[in-house]
Order: sequence, then structure tokens, then C-alpha cells
Amino acid sequence: MTHPPAEHAVVLLHGWPVTPAHWRGLLPALRRAGFAPLPVTLPGLGAAPGDTPDLRKSALARGLQEKLAGLGHARFAVIGHDWGGSVAALLAAAMPEAVSALVIEEEILPGVEVDIPAPGADHYPTWHGPFNRVPGLAEQLVPGREEAYYGSFLTQSAGPAGLEPEIHRTYVDAYRTEGVLAAGLGYYRTRSGDLADVGQLRRDPISTPVLAIGGRYAMGSAVADGLRTVATDVRGLVLEQSGHYPVEQEPETAARAIVEFLSTCGRGETPISGTRHAP
Repeated sequence: MTHPPAEHAVVLLHGWPVTPAHWRGLLPALRRAGFAPLPVTLPGLGAAPGDTPDLRKSALARGLQEKLAGLGHARFAVIGHDWGGSVAALLAAAMPEAVSALVIEEEILPGVEVDIPAPGADHYPTWHGPFNRVPGLAEQLVPGREEAYYGSFLTQSAGPAGLEPEIHRTYVDAYRTEGVLAAGLGYYRTRSGDLADVGQLRRDPISTPVLAIGGRYAMGSAVADGLRTVATDVRGLVLEQSGHYPVEQEPETAARAIVEFLSTCGRGETPISGTRHAP
């Protein structure tokens, strides 16, 4: 198999509870711009995890580092959504010479304390984290009730615009797969290790340029505010009609901003026009 040049590669890491379909509007835009997108499904995020791995985000970043080295990618950009954003940030911290640009969509890293502004604070769920971390509770209550569990989170977190009904069903069905519930819960139950790893970023911040994308009806400007506590070069963008899924809910605007950022951040320019920046 022939792999694209490393300098053009863009690694994409989706989060919970979605699948690689999250990137369906972004991939063509990246290809048209001359990038070689490489979507990666982290263990258990909508697909059977195989042997249960260490789901601490720094361990997932190390595994991804090894995978990319095996593919011959010495330099690449990374885009991460939700838990994929935490893994992407830790990957950039571990490989500053390799990661040319970092895009974080709708993620506040574990242990970063920032307030989600209105109207996102009225829409983004707060129940799922505590629920998922209680040992044994979701294991008893979720099987057979996946629409009530995942579907409720997807509906609430998407905000007023919602998700397309077909993609909503696709996501819920993917998370019915055997082993996916346990793996998904595991992402929430490594919190103590994740807190320690993010704490290290405060002492040794990420130097890679970062584009922080939030949805107005979800985390909004808190994505950029949070990343500024652990990274030195953060540009914020809030998409006005989006909830937790900006690249799906405003695909053209999100793709344009991401392509501009990836194309120009290495030259010290200020990308992104026609969209509102987080302060």
C-alpha cells in the first residue's frame, strides 16, 4: 500500500458516541485542498475494541504514535473531536516535532475548569460523565435501552439544529456492538490518570498551533478558553448554529476554517474569515 507524503497527512480522531461518519463532510474538503486524511477509530468508539486496551488518553496517544510511525508518517496534522481531542492534544504534546497543527473540536480536557457560556450551558448534557463513571450502573441499565442512553445524549448535545435522523440511528446502532459499551465507559473511568497527564501539560504546555472549535449550543468559547491553559498558541472559533458536532452541523463553514488553518498556521498568518472567533 502506498501512503501519502507525511507532510500532507491529517489524522482524524472522532469521539463518543459517534463514528468515522462524523467526518463525512470534512474528508472531501481536505482531499480537494491537497491533504491526505487518515481517519482513525480509537478502541471501542463505535467499533469492537478487540483486546481491551489501556484507555488512559496518554496510553492511547502512545499507541497512535506507534501506529503512525509504522505507517511512515513523520510529520502530520491532527484533528480531534470529543475524547479524540484529548488524545490529539496529548499526542501533540508528546510529538511536538511531528505534529504540525492541532484542531480540537468540542472538547474540554479532563481537569480543565472553565465555564461553558450560554446558551451552551443550557443545552450541553452534564449527566453522562458522572453516570458513566459509576462502576456497574450503566452496565445494568443500558443494554437494550441504547436509544434512551446514547440517543438522549446525541439529541441533547446537538442543540436546536439536531443531527440528521439517519446519522443519529447510525450512531446508536454502532454503539450496540458487543464490547462497545464497556469500552466507552472505560474512557470515563481513567479520570485520575487523565487528570495527572493534563496537569503535566500545564507545566509543559503544547507549542503546536491550535484551532479550537466550539458549537454555540454546546461548549462554545470554553473549548478555546480551556486549551489556553495548556497550549501557547490557540485560536478560537465558535460556530453559531452548532451543538457538539460542528463539522457535521455546519460542514462548509467548519471545513473552510480547518483547511485555512492547516494551510497557513505554519507560516504565522491569521487564518479564518467570515466566522466568529472566541475571545
